[in-house]
Amino acid sequence: MTLKTALVTGAGRPAGLGFAVATRLAEAGFHVVVTGRDLAAVEPLAEGLRQDGYAATALCVDLSDRASMDVAAAHLTRAFGHLDVLINNASGMPDFATLSALEADMDVVRSAMEVSVIGPWGLTQTLLPLLTAAPAARIVNVSSLSAQQIATGLDLGAPLRSPAYSMAKYMLNALTTVLARALADTPILVNAVDPGNTATHPERGDDASDRPAAESAMDVVGAATLGADGPTGALFSEGRWQLPAPQAG
Repeated sequence: MTLKTALVTGAGRPAGLGFAVATRLAEAGFHVVVTGRDLAAVEPLAEGLRQDGYAATALCVDLSDRASMDVAAAHLTRAFGHLDVLINNASGMPDFATLSALEADMDVVRSAMEVSVIGPWGLTQTLLPLLTAAPAARIVNVSSLSAQQIATGLDLGAPLRSPAYSMAKYMLNALTTVLARALADTPILVNAVDPGNTATHPERGDDASDRPAAESAMDVVGAATLGADGPTGALFSEGRWQLPAPQAG
């Protein structure tokens, strides 16, 4: 049987969603490739999974550095020859205190777009030969409820809370649909998942009412293991799939 492989970006924090997703995928029988900008942060996490009896590798993937993506792709090609699952999880909320698009710092906007839109787009391009080499690969982009402020007018108590982060996640949802349409003639499914408010920073002490990361991770893993009849170009949020509008013509 061909080894199932999965790469997760932004998986360098033990309490983070990325590592929770990697752990769940490892438990499901995947060889997980745990990645982050700092190899020194992800290697101990991969080693911990190996000590627990799971298959795991650590790699450096910096979404602002195309060269690091190329190095990761070369490693995966040598080691596996294919990639079954790509989880674009890496993110950051650099402007949490900003409450209006009119107050947004453009440098922060550029940074958010690099991590949440340009980076996943470029990584998908780089890994596409490996994804197409798998029998039926899955790409999952981790979105956020914040994007719904723009998509649906959701009121989060401000004109636009975290405008750089929210706009980047909105654009990530759009990218999901675009990639799904570009890959419509392949077995690859591309979807976005909004994991909801997730407790990933226990040191802050302000997320006690949020979902545990291990629970939120199951939504992401669900999208990563969809069958051939699953949706593509869709968003999973609040327990249901929001399907894309049909193409004209």
